[in-house]
Amino acid sequence: MEIEPTRVMVAVNESSLKGYPHASISSKKAFEWTLKKIVRSNTSGFKLLLLHVQVQDEDGFDDMDSIYASPDDFRQLRERNKAKGLHLLEFFVRKCHEIGVGCEAWIRKGDPTEVICHEVRRVRPDFLVVGSRGLGPFQKVFVGTVSEFCVKHAECPVIIIKRTAEESPQDPADD
Repeated sequence: MEIEPTRVMVAVNESSLKGYPHASISSKKAFEWTLKKIVRSNTSGFKLLLLHVQVQDEDGFDDMDSIYASPDDFRQLRERNKAKGLHLLEFFVRKCHEIGVGCEAWIRKGDPTEVICHEVRRVRPDFLVVGSRGLGPFQKVFVGTVSEFCVKHAECPVIIIKRTAEESPQDPADD
């Protein structure tokens, strides 16, 4: 009888630092921790499920005033966002293939808290790994945290990986 690999969902996101088109510090740390502490050398015993949730600003634009937007601007914005998400997932998928661990990766749009918990219900991973920015109590009140929401609402065990002080930018909201 063949044993099914343990399915680990890792929620990943882009860095919030301007001009830094890479994985966030927290999601990269969560991914690397999963490989080092969970998968280790047992690559055939695990399958990573890499989920990226794209969030748009309220008006759908990062640095553009939507008053001046044309229909072509919206098309270009959708293409740019899709390309950024694919580039992000490509980074993680490439790492998985380099070490020989199986993986699946996909993009969803929406509120990360709701989408991650929905995808957990849909995909049924054995557990979920998320990074944490380490927001202070004041910032948590206004921003909230995806990791805390997932601990309370995800229908599987959740592991939160905190970043160290050395890995944190000056503003902990940056990631």
